[in-house]
Amino acid sequence: MAKAPVLTPQADDFPRWYQDLINKAELADNGPVRGTMVIRPYGYSLWERMQQEMDARIKEAGAQNAYFPLFIPQSYLTREAEHVEGFAPELAVVTHGGGKELEEPVVVRPTSETIINEYFSKWVQSYRDLPLLINQWANVVRWEMRSRLFLRTSEFLWQEGHTAHATYEDAREYAAMIHRDVYGDFMTEVLGIDVVLGRKTARERFAGAINTLTLEGMMGDGKALQLGTSHELGTNFAKAFNTSYLSKEGQQELVWQTSWGVSTRMVGGLIMSHGDDNGLRVPPRLAPVQAVVLAIKGDDAVVAKVREIGDRLKAAGVRVQVDVRTDTPFGRRAVDWELKGVPVRVEVGPRDLENGTAMLARRVPGGKEPVAIDELAALLPKVLEEDQATLLRQSRERRESRTVDVKTIAEAAEAATTGWGRIPWADLGPEGEAKLAEQGVSVRCLLTEDGAVPEADDAPGTVALVARAY
Repeated sequence: MAKAPVLTPQADDFPRWYQDLINKAELADNGPVRGTMVIRPYGYSLWERMQQEMDARIKEAGAQNAYFPLFIPQSYLTREAEHVEGFAPELAVVTHGGGKELEEPVVVRPTSETIINEYFSKWVQSYRDLPLLINQWANVVRWEMRSRLFLRTSEFLWQEGHTAHATYEDAREYAAMIHRDVYGDFMTEVLGIDVVLGRKTARERFAGAINTLTLEGMMGDGKALQLGTSHELGTNFAKAFNTSYLSKEGQQELVWQTSWGVSTRMVGGLIMSHGDDNGLRVPPRLAPVQAVVLAIKGDDAVVAKVREIGDRLKAAGVRVQVDVRTDTPFGRRAVDWELKGVPVRVEVGPRDLENGTAMLARRVPGGKEPVAIDELAALLPKVLEEDQATLLRQSRERRESRTVDVKTIAEAAEAATTGWGRIPWADLGPEGEAKLAEQGVSVRCLLTEDGAVPEADDAPGTVALVARAY
């Protein structure tokens, strides 16, 4: 009788495979309140690595970290009409505190444009105070009726950047730079996901923004996942909160603003982009553990050699974990590390010691081969970079092979059953977009014919990328 697979095969039931993997790889659990999530240590270690890589890029872009309150007076949200209308269905509102009814209800932070503007209006007085570039790492609450771990939860973790500029041009350029050089670079070079950078339609735009830039990734089942956004807010919030400055010419002017964010949704994107029927495949540049060195048996000499190899690899700049839990069967440990997607396993047993070798198992391409122990420290950094490049190439090949050019709404809807469709925006337009939405298909973003980000929705040659999405 054939042994039952550890995970539901992707081809049989992709959503079930996703849930199985999160459970078996010990990434997260459902929280006690519907729609909430408990992130387990290994899942959180993935998020921590994302934070570290993103935080360095955000600081390089000139932004400084700060923190703003979780509770926002409800009156703040009502100052920008489009913003409150866009978020109203998702708000969690607190009406009682300390055993008493509050004089004014407070909203649990869904996003921080309003409360940050309240303080920007105090901090910005002169053109000398600009640009003001702030980022915060925080949790937010957006009430979800249909939740899915990492992808859609009522509470999630993220970073949100908020900036104020003297001119429209400065704000537009900064939003585009975050979109391209911070988010795009991270997702491509670290996550190994070949994201498409584009412009949202008016229908999909962030509530209160004049333009939204997005990064869309194709998941293993052909659906799209929005992995991050960067918004031009214009002067909409500046008008609502009187965020203004005295210009060099002595005139009082409104600031131009941006906001931008990525969240723990990226962990879900990582799973669905790179995972296979054996579990996660974590890109080496992201991996909290790039190599695990396993003792096959509890022989003293084996354990000593395993620890020695671990030290050598650490000295070579590899993030290593030593596994000498020989009271747990080796096969079970190997499967657990495979489920977690650790890029490389170095397996050492008594016979390996006799030969001066270790068995090298690579998670991304698969397979095992014996390698001289003395060569491991020089070999592994090269192997890890090869596997990083492989994941990005596979992501690009999947997207390109499952994206087709179409001419009609019917063809666009058909393309979205297995992948993505590209259709001229002039042929689709807002009316066609609405018809697609009725069929569960959305315009993920607008692009130029050569794949660049268009300056405007109606720019000549603009095409719409359509798909079913998470």
